[in-house]
Amino acid sequence: MLTIAEAAERVGRSPGTVRRWIREGRLPADTARGERLIDSADLDMVRDSSYPPAPNWVAGVALSRLGR
Repeated sequence: MLTIAEAAERVGRSPGTVRRWIREGRLPADTARGERLIDSADLDMVRDSSYPPAPNWVAGVALSRLGR
């Protein structure tokens, strides 16, 4: 389980963004000892759905030059 600060660092976003994801219901979080805790698998799912990996445009250009 990750704190909001740890989760933000892990996905390269601000703690405010992670809090917004929780508030919007996109990211489940538990409360323990007065602190919001986030499961790393849930965090990875939200990150991947919000920020999909960019296409490999370099490979696309190279293939197009080869006529593929």
